Amino acid sequence: MDYDILISGGGIAGLTAAAAFGANGFKTLCVDPAPPVTDQNAEGADLRTTAFLQPSQQLLADIGLWDRLAPFAMPLQVMRIVDAGGELPEPRVVKEFDAGDISDQPFGWNLPNWLLRREIAAHLDNLPNVTFRPGTGTTTLFTRTAYAKVGLTDGSTVKTPLVVAADGRGSPMREAASIGAQVIRFGQKALAFAVTHPIPHSNVSTEIHRTGGPFTFVPLPDHEGQPCSAIVWMEEGPKAEALLRLDPAAFEEAMTTRSCHLFGPLKLASRRTLWPIIAQHADRLSGERLALIAEAAHVVPPIGAQGLNMSLRDLSTLLDLAIAQPDQLGSAAMLDAYHRKRMPDIRARVAGITVLNRTSMLSNPLLRDARAKGLDALYALKPVRKTLMQLGLGAK
Repeated sequence: MDYDILISGGGIAGLTAAAAFGANGFKTLCVDPAPPVTDQNAEGADLRTTAFLQPSQQLLADIGLWDRLAPFAMPLQVMRIVDAGGELPEPRVVKEFDAGDISDQPFGWNLPNWLLRREIAAHLDNLPNVTFRPGTGTTTLFTRTAYAKVGLTDGSTVKTPLVVAADGRGSPMREAASIGAQVIRFGQKALAFAVTHPIPHSNVSTEIHRTGGPFTFVPLPDHEGQPCSAIVWMEEGPKAEALLRLDPAAFEEAMTTRSCHLFGPLKLASRRTLWPIIAQHADRLSGERLALIAEAAHVVPPIGAQGLNMSLRDLSTLLDLAIAQPDQLGSAAMLDAYHRKRMPDIRARVAGITVLNRTSMLSNPLLRDARAKGLDALYALKPVRKTLMQLGLGAK
């Protein structure tokens, strides 16, 4: 065999998978057709952020990656939910979920996606049994009971017992294995960008619900001496596209209004990028010599910091199976076990986040009133509130 594991996809999940398998002694190749964009201001930079919840942070620590990321991480101590679904865009229900109610640690730690790509790719350079080939993609997948052969865009072929597909929602490896996917389209898009604001965020992540989807602040380190946050603004597709076309001054006025002025006047601190919003899960998480993880396996709207944390639960499960029986790496028994362990959680979370997203999109005033009353009722029941927080973290 050329490698123990081939990872198709060099996004955050694929790079982290390479670091995890490499740290545990597996000879690993990670390929991606596009080199990672590691500068915030470069064209194509991913301006979204990722909040690593507690279980994900522990995985990163276990594989020797957290020490490199920790200096850049912003702790998330409180998750604040704001309902602004009244006649005017102003808060009418505000509820705060404090990590201190269930743990002595923050809910998670937030980092920019472009920075994560930079730091994890640099970390891979220090792992002697990991090879990262940016600019090289996968083209073909040929499997037999004992191995897989993967064709690459540089004309070479790699023989390996296990292929890990971390190659996105349109995964070429998933399609090559003829594994279908169930897709839900919301007609939404998300604007992602960074802002500065005069009122400090105090390590509070804030989701503001009105119509079209949540407007979410996630804390970042100060920028040029000003408090700074990453924002994901979800809206119906045409509205999101119209917002993207606004000149900076008009956009700043619009986003300050949509933010209910919670942090004062908002000023752009980055470019604006636009992302389509869907929910999706694969029909199966495995095929012959193939495991699907991350967006190749599931996609959810950016609510509750679930997306990448679900991906790292995929990785953790697959890694545990590989470590437990390295002689069974990529076998049907191992991959069937992976599918069984992960699929119930994936289906439940995709379904739950789909409901939350549809609820956040409500435009009918009566339904928005019901949403506000529901938030009030859930928060008032302390055992329910604590259970919801534990489920959000991925507690079993």
